[in-house]
Order: sequence, then structure tokens, then C-alpha cells
Amino acid sequence: MSKTDDFLKHITEGNITKGDFIPVGAAMLDGETITGAHIKIPLKTLNRHGLIAGATGTGKTKSLQVLAENLSERGVPVLLMDIKGDLSGLAKPSPGHVKIDERMSQIGLPFEAKAFPVELLTLSEQNGVRLRATVSEFGPVLLSRILDLNDTQSGIVAVIFQYCDNNKLPLLDLKDFKKILQYATDEGKEEFSEAYGRISTASTGAILRKIVELEQQGADLFFGETSFDVQDLLRIDDKGKGYINIIRLTDIQDRPKLFSTFMLSLLAEIYSTFPEQGDSGRPELVIFIDEAHLIFDEASKALLNQIESIVKLIRSKGVGLYFVTQNPTDVPEEVLSQLGLKIQHALRAFTAKDRKAIKLTAQNYPDSEYYDTAKVLTSLGTGEALVSALDEKGRPTPLAATMMRAPMSRMDILTDDELKELLSTSKLVKKYNETVDRESAYELLNEKIAQAEADEAKEQAKKEQEALKKTKNSSSTRRRSTAMNPVVKVLTSATFIRSVFGILTKMMKK
Repeated sequence: MSKTDDFLKHITEGNITKGDFIPVGAAMLDGETITGAHIKIPLKTLNRHGLIAGATGTGKTKSLQVLAENLSERGVPVLLMDIKGDLSGLAKPSPGHVKIDERMSQIGLPFEAKAFPVELLTLSEQNGVRLRATVSEFGPVLLSRILDLNDTQSGIVAVIFQYCDNNKLPLLDLKDFKKILQYATDEGKEEFSEAYGRISTASTGAILRKIVELEQQGADLFFGETSFDVQDLLRIDDKGKGYINIIRLTDIQDRPKLFSTFMLSLLAEIYSTFPEQGDSGRPELVIFIDEAHLIFDEASKALLNQIESIVKLIRSKGVGLYFVTQNPTDVPEEVLSQLGLKIQHALRAFTAKDRKAIKLTAQNYPDSEYYDTAKVLTSLGTGEALVSALDEKGRPTPLAATMMRAPMSRMDILTDDELKELLSTSKLVKKYNETVDRESAYELLNEKIAQAEADEAKEQAKKEQEALKKTKNSSSTRRRSTAMNPVVKVLTSATFIRSVFGILTKMMKK
């Protein structure tokens, strides 16, 4: 048996599946594509998370696009983070190209241009379905971790939430939270001290500064109502295709705090609301996080711990997480160790640091008698990748340098007119894009403060009125006393007394 035949058998036997799967391409040997040596990703293992990595321009986004459209075609909804703005083309079929036909012929797969159901979502002022969450939905623990608070400050946040629960004060947006913080050390100082102990103004001031920092990254647009229901990510269209939900993030690349805040809240909400799936045979939802380093670079240790915990636990809910980044070292080791699928595009060794990173990356893949992994990593062409997956029993499939298949949808963005048309037909835009600012903690506390001030003013006016009345009574008494003074003076004067005695003396002589 020739080396090629032996390799074909090795790949074929290592990619046998009983259930549904996604064919992502064909294996390559010595730089040549082996037609029919298909690399298959079992649908059953797609909740075991994954990584798509590689240098700029090597084809990461197209690999993401291939996975997303194949999942959609099989009725699995997808959520994509589109930071570069080049994934909206999933809504339109590929126009086709000679090179696409050549590639698919080499792989040994048919090509059919297709469009997929797409929903455009937004965290910012871009057009799309507005994503929001309330401060109450975050809860004190998650909010404290996002703000990177110490234990004392986190305790204050917990007290604030408890007070709001006890007094039926909804915490909807950041102005609500800032107002209650100020109230705790100002007008409501005595009330808080009596119920919870003294709250330091230095601590509340530090928390407020953290909130302002978050606001400067646009979080005031994210916190509020109407809250996005994560169940709306699970929609299937009338043709049985899963919706591809694309979050447009092109204008928040320089605001990683907002991005990581949103991602963590979304994952926490999914984990808390989705039912346990067990071994269902297919994922309920697959999430692709593009430019994943934006989450990890700016995350505090507490935030990283939270992300790691969710990554480990969320697969039991039937949710797969896929991190897309330039280098696997961008992802913490604790997260990287949880990833079942790895699609590694070419890495470039321009510096000693790059060469060291490539050696470390190579060690993350199974050994192969057909490849020098570190060498292959630097020699892969555009649209080629090392692929390591899990079979249906959870075992690693044979490592394969793979010619990746071409996307069935457009490999370009939608025009402005196409975007408007897509948004005009969206049911979710109508559901979520109306701004709601109902009565919440901010308004209720202002009313409470105003009422307290009014009561205090009334009490002060009452005291002043009583004081004035006392003053008037005292003045009246003094006036009466002053009116009698002339008579008293006459009656007690020496002249008057001598006159009286003189008259009495004369009368007695007579």
C-alpha cells in the first residue's frame, strides 16, 4: 500500500461517524489535497467548544463562516460576534467563482450557493436589534466582578441590591445604581446605618468611578430595558434553518470592557435559563467569539475565573463556544484545555517570540507520523488549516492539514440597501428597539427625597409658626405691662406720696 493510500485509510477510519456531521474539507499530504479524504466534525461533539486561530489573512473568518452556515442548514442556531464587519454576507448566496469550483473539486464535495436566515444585533448605536440587560439581571456578584471591586466594595454592592429588593426599587440602568449609591451616604445615610451599618463614602466613591469608566465605553446603551430574551437566539425559520444571529461590533473594538461585560452577562443568562440537555446528539446553540483576546486581555482575575467556570459548565446546556483569535496563546490555558475542536490556520514566525509561540502551539495537537506539526503551521496557505476534532466517543480524530471548503454564502458584506432591507423584515427589531424608561430606583428615590424634603419643610414651617406665636404672646404681655407703668410711676412717686400725706395731716388737725 502506498503512503497516499495508507494516509487516506488513516483519515477515513478516523472520521467515521454514525450521526450527522459537518464536512469541513479534505486532508492534505505533502502539500497535496487528497480528494475524498474528508474531515468531518460530528454534530454531537459541537457543544465541546473549539478554537479557530491563525495569522491575519489566513482564512479564519471563512472557516467560521463555513461552520456557521452548515450549522444553520442543520437547524442549529448560531450567534456570531462580528468585530471586523465582514460576516453579514451570510444573508446572501455566493456569486460563485472559478477558484471556488476548483477548490471544491479537489476536496470532492459538491458546491451549492445558498443564503441563510440572518438577524443583525447591536450593542451600540449601529442599526440592528438592540441588546440590553438590566442591572438587576446582572446581580451583585457579576456586577462586582465586572467592575473589579474588592471585598469591601462588593459587600456594599450586595447591600445596595438587598435594600432595593426590600424597598421594591427596580435597578434597571446605571443611573439607578449611581443614584442609590449616592443616597446610601447622603439622604439615606441614617436609614442605611440603622439597617446595615455605616457605609463609607470613600468606598461608594470608588464604585462610582468604576461605573463612570464603564459608562465611557458605552455601557449606558447596554444597561436598561427592554431586556433581550436569550430564547430569541434559538429561532428556526420556516424552512428548518437555524437563525444566524450576528452582533455588529465594528464600532466597539476600542471598548473591550463593554465587550467582555456583554459576553459574560450573555453567557451567564444562557447558563441560568437553558435547561440541562445531557447527551442530546446535537447542540442547541453555537456561539463564535471573534477577536477573543478582547475578552481576556482586559479581564480581571475574578472575571477570568467567571469565564472559565462558565466555559466548563455551559456545554451541559447544549451550548458550544468557539473562540476566534490570531494565536492560541491569546486564550488562557484553563480555557484552552476545555476546547475539543481546533482549526489552526497558518502562523508566521517573524521573531524569536513568534517561533517560541509556534512550538507551544504545536504541542497542543496530537502527534502524527505524517506531519511535522511545527513546520506545517508555518507553511499552510490561505484557506488551509490543521484540524483536530473529537469523534462521537469524545476521542481526538487524526490530525489533518486540511484544504478547507468554501462558504456557500457571499464572502463579502451586504450593501447599505441590503442591510436596510434585512432590518425592515426583522421581527426582533420591532420587539426590542423601542426605548423604555419606566419608573425605577432613580425616579422613586427622587420622589422619596422630594417627599422627605417637603415633610422637613413643613416641619420647619410649623416650628417657625410656633416660635412666631410665642414671640407675639410675649410681646403682648410686655405691651400690657408697659401700659400700666405710668400709673404705677405716679402712684409710687415721692411727690404723690407727700401730697397724700399733706392732705391727711391737714384733715387730722381739723
